[in-house]
Amino acid sequence: MTPRAVVRGVGHYLPDRVVPNSEFERTLDTSDEWIRSRSGIEQRHFAAEGQTTSDMAVRAARAALDDAGLQPDDIDTVIVATSTADLTFPSAATMVQDGLGMTGGFAFDIQAVCAGFVFALANANALIVAGQARRVLVIGAETFSRILDWTDRSTCVLFGDGAGALVLEAADGTGTTDDRGILAVDLHSDGRHRDILYVDGGVSTQTTGHLRMQGKEVFRHAVEKLADTAHAALDKAGLTGGDVDWIVPHQANLRIIKATAQRMQVPMERVIVTVQDHGNTSAASIPLALSVGKQSGQIKQGDLLVAEAIGGGLAWGAVVLRW
Repeated sequence: MTPRAVVRGVGHYLPDRVVPNSEFERTLDTSDEWIRSRSGIEQRHFAAEGQTTSDMAVRAARAALDDAGLQPDDIDTVIVATSTADLTFPSAATMVQDGLGMTGGFAFDIQAVCAGFVFALANANALIVAGQARRVLVIGAETFSRILDWTDRSTCVLFGDGAGALVLEAADGTGTTDDRGILAVDLHSDGRHRDILYVDGGVSTQTTGHLRMQGKEVFRHAVEKLADTAHAALDKAGLTGGDVDWIVPHQANLRIIKATAQRMQVPMERVIVTVQDHGNTSAASIPLALSVGKQSGQIKQGDLLVAEAIGGGLAWGAVVLRW
């Protein structure tokens, strides 16, 4: 038998405050049409004053646990993918652990920006396959509204806050591509390109900083690298694009999503798209899309999914899983 990390439950949380594109027209030289045409985004959610990344992560985690029919103490490990943790330390994951009332197991954060959830899934899968954990709660959560430059119309209109969570559980598979669970992972990073997407502050500089991005360069790298990593993960699994039921991409920009799907020769009818409602929620975007896709009835048990993402670093990767 082959050990597999199978999806047991999924859930998400979005802050109450909904911010339509029109709200930016009051303070920036922009418009709803300009934002939609360049990103596909129509609205996003912003965290309330005092609402933290771990607060949202706890809510998404509870939704995923409810979906799985599990209690917090059924979980062995909590992994939170985030670039916007509440504090420098301890990790947001330990705060989630406490917020859920867990007194056992272990918890840690992963920081790979928008690719964080893919990296977190890879680590959760490795723990399960190695027998070090039976059930892992994998969360992507971000409050990017805290690091935006509200005078920069090229970035501040793109991002939103939110959280999504997945419960992975160990199961015995047959070792074939018909197995449910994670079938293959492909991860990459290249620090030479760190200057095209970064935050100009941090602990060692004693500043919080703001997000900075070279949009055209990010677009170019994203389309090429996302398609390549998705194909690489499929190759590792012994599958092709024709086998895929759903691509679940990082929800950064509708033009990137469409260009990547075209490069993979997968029609948009087989792509889960939520960017119009949530904006770019960084590490939260893929689990948010998975949760929405299941709730809407698009994603069904047995479907083959490819989740792919790229973020600052640059860091990028893909996961092939059967739901």
